[in-house]
Amino acid sequence: MKTLGKVLLMIAVFSIIAACNKTDELSFNEELTDMSLKKAQVMVTVPFKIKFVGTYLDGIIPYPDCGPWDIPNGQAWGLVQTEGGGTGTHLGRFNHYFEFCCNFMTGEYPGDYMLAWFVAANGDSLYVACAGQVLDGRLDHHPDDVNSYFIDPFVILGGTGRFEGATGSGYTDDFNRDSYPDNSFHHWTGTITMIKGK
Repeated sequence: MKTLGKVLLMIAVFSIIAACNKTDELSFNEELTDMSLKKAQVMVTVPFKIKFVGTYLDGIIPYPDCGPWDIPNGQAWGLVQTEGGGTGTHLGRFNHYFEFCCNFMTGEYPGDYMLAWFVAANGDSLYVACAGQVLDGRLDHHPDDVNSYFIDPFVILGGTGRFEGATGSGYTDDFNRDSYPDNSFHHWTGTITMIKGK
């Protein structure tokens, strides 16, 4: 009888230990699941709309890294640099900097060399790229003193802070004006896909 009592006591002790370990294991697994859910990032696609004014900086003309300077053959490649600021969805007030190659004879500005970013007031950056061509004239919805315009596709290439991993695209509606020869005027619309609530 003493032996049976000892065996039953040992079974009871092992059962309690096993039950505690199983509870601890479940609790640990539940914590891991909760942590994974908190870390899961939900991406959302939302409208993107910004307006900004650029100021042309000195740039570099000619700039051999962009292409040849051969006026008789329609080649006049240089480096354009602009900076400025504006407002927009998801950015609020922001500053921008653009640096890109341009053929001043044709107005082409290819995307193979372009640095372009927006910096929000809190320091988060959004990186973009675009390519197209500056055309002489104006469209009906532009101010009367517009002398050239460019309506071209842009893409969003990520960023920092809330724009980390962001993607998106849209179109520019940009122009230059006789009344403001040192400035360019920009209106971009499209969509941005970014982490929800970041």
